[in-house]
Formats: sequence, C-alpha cells, structure tokens
Amino acid sequence: MPRMDHWEVSFDERGQPDQGEVGKLLGELPDRDLTDLFVFSHGWNNDRGQARRLYELYFGQVPELLARDGAQGVKAGWLGVVWPSKRWADEPEPTAGADADGGGAAGLGDGDGDGSPVPSDPVLVEDLKDVFDGDERRAALDELARLLEERPEDPAALARFQTLMGELATDPDAGPAGEDQGELALLEDDPEEVFGRFADAVPQTGEGGPAGLGDAFGRLWNGAKEALRQLTYFEMKKRAGVVGKEGLGPLLGRIHQADPQVRIHLIGHSFGARLVSFALAGLPDPANSPVKSLYLLQGAFSHFAFADALPMDRSRGGALKGMAARVDGPLVASFSVHDMAVGKLYPLASLSSRDDAAGLEDRLFRWGGIGHDGAQAVDATVVTLAPVGSTYPFQRGRFLNLDGNAIVNRGGPPSGAHSDIFHPELIWAGLAAAGLVATA
Repeated sequence: MPRMDHWEVSFDERGQPDQGEVGKLLGELPDRDLTDLFVFSHGWNNDRGQARRLYELYFGQVPELLARDGAQGVKAGWLGVVWPSKRWADEPEPTAGADADGGGAAGLGDGDGDGSPVPSDPVLVEDLKDVFDGDERRAALDELARLLEERPEDPAALARFQTLMGELATDPDAGPAGEDQGELALLEDDPEEVFGRFADAVPQTGEGGPAGLGDAFGRLWNGAKEALRQLTYFEMKKRAGVVGKEGLGPLLGRIHQADPQVRIHLIGHSFGARLVSFALAGLPDPANSPVKSLYLLQGAFSHFAFADALPMDRSRGGALKGMAARVDGPLVASFSVHDMAVGKLYPLASLSSRDDAAGLEDRLFRWGGIGHDGAQAVDATVVTLAPVGSTYPFQRGRFLNLDGNAIVNRGGPPSGAHSDIFHPELIWAGLAAAGLVATA
C-alpha cells in the first residue's frame, strides 16, 4: 500500500516552530489534495528519531485499516510534531517491543528498550542536563546524582535532596485551575513522607529480608529517585502546554488558511495529549476551528482539564474549560488502570498531606490523570475499546472515554502500560472518531 503523505515540524521550548519546516508544509500541502490531516504529538522522547518511529509505527497501520473498511474518497496524511521533551534513560520508548502486527508491548524487557543495561542512578540524573540549563541547575543535578549514589543514612540528606529538586523546578503554569500547581506538594511536604509514597508505589527489585535501618533508608532513596523523575516530568508537562498554545495552535490556523478544505484531527500521547489539547486554546480563529476530532492516548494531564466546574471547587473550572467547543467533532480519551505512570505516579506527585479528602482513593481521584480513568466532570460516555470494525457512539463536542483495560495492559514498572498504544483497536477508534471508518 502507498505510504501516506507526511511532514514534521519541530518546536522549541517556547513554542517557536522551525520556519523552514513550516514553509515546506504550507507550500506542499495544498497540492496534495488531502481530505484529512492527522496531527500527532509524542510525549516524552529524547530525539527526532524516536518521535519518527512512533509516528511511523502508528500510521503504518492506517492504510490497511482504511482499505479494510472500504473507505471511499479518503486521502489522509499526517504531520508529526517534534518538541523538546525528555524521557528518562531507563524508560522504554513507545516503539520498544512492538509486535509485528502493531500491538505494542512497550515496557517489556530491560534497559532502554534496545537490550542495553539499565543505567545507574547517577547516570540517569546526569543525563537530565540537556533539559535543565544554567550553571545553578546543572550544579544541583551533580549533587542530586552524588546523593543518589551515596544514599546517606541521614534524614538531613533526604531533606537536602528535596531542596535541590526545588532548584530545578520552574514556576507553575498560569491558569485558572489548581491542577497545574499540584506538584508543589513534591517540594513542600515532609521529604520522608513524599519519598515514602513513591517507594510504596513503585516495586523495587532485590527487596526483602529484615527491615533494618539501612533498608529503611534504601527504600526512601528509591522513592526520592522516583519523586525526582516525576518532578522532571512535570516540567515537560508545563512545556507541552506552552508549545501547544503558543506553537501548534497558531500553526493549525496557518494550515487552515493554506488549505481550507483539509480536515484536521489532533492526536497526542502522554504529555503530547496535553500539547494538542492546549493547541485548541491557541487557535487564532476559534469560531472557525478546522479541528474535526481530538484523540488523547493515555493522556498525562488532569482528568478535570476540560471541566466547566471542578468537583472539589465548583467556583473554578479546568485549565481547558470551554475548549471542547472548539472541536467540530468528537473528543476521545483512552484510559487503562494498567497505566502506572498516569494512574499512580502522576497523582502521587500532586498529592499533599494537607488534602482533607476522606481517604487515599478520593485524594488520588482529585489529582488523577486522564489516561487512568478518562475525562472527568464533562458528562462523558464510557465504552469498552472494541475490536477493529466496531462503531462507537461519538457526539460532536462531547467526550467518549475508551476503557482499554483489557487491551492496553502490557508494560512493567515504573510506567506500566503507559506506552502500550499501538494496538490496531486503538488506531481504528481514532479513524472512527475522524469519521473515516465505521460510519454506518
């Protein structure tokens, strides 16, 4: 089958696009006579090659699925967004371990997904220097790496680790919703309590035996490492919002000007789901939105982001309140309880000991991510992810939450099934949301 027409556009951390790539896209697109353009944003990836592998693995399945349904008059292409995110070196990239038929088994195997050994903790921290610039932040990373290597049996050292984490953090996102400031609990709560929460959430190999003093501190240092991981991911989450609103949103307007007939469909994985969602807020002409569907694959941002009113404070809405109306078609969110990155670690980063909810489950729900249980407080319909060929009850401007528990379930700690996104059932659902298949 012929390959789909495709382009890539890269953005810097402020959302400024590569003008040469934009010029190529806008110059070539009108002559391709496309009916539909899928715009896909990756989550955490370290380079363009990893992002491209994700896009090729996903869209490599699309021509066959379109042909299976006998789609008539459809000529689809894709645009891959490349933005400066950061994947820890011990996390598998989303393409790792994928089956030949596209059923991703991301998260399986050891090391970096390519058979290489798992990097040591100091190496993992040192690797973050290409994300955190400036002499002070790089000095903080050096000390964080040293503390993780030495693991002193000293509460003061744990407190110092938390202080150094604070030196890496930028200001929270500006916006009406508290979900973007929840990670402050990582820096403000008692360090032993914070690190203990993460130690309990992420299984560690080699544990067991009598719980002596060294074991107790070893457990807390394991938790400290995971807390640092989440802090760095929150930095990427903030960046995703900036790139979406300041970069991709305006570009979508330019695409619509260059080719008013092409239908645009937004897809995002992990923090990329937040990026494409915030692109809605950056559309230059919201009343004439070219976006015909929004598809969030294991989204790593608040499940209340689109809510008109937050359940815990109805005087406030989510950070993307009102943005669903800018999608001239359905909004779809896949979720899975097997996604540890979003279901456990994401809310733990925001969970404060000062929360006054009745129990842990309630507190986790307050800070929950969309990839764990779908979009909340938006009157969403919930359906089970169905086999290829199925139809779905999509509605314009309304969320459909796809329960992927039975399919999106492969991957080990710490992220679980967060990157298990290449199942044909998921891709079919996205094509159906775009109105290209299963339209009867």
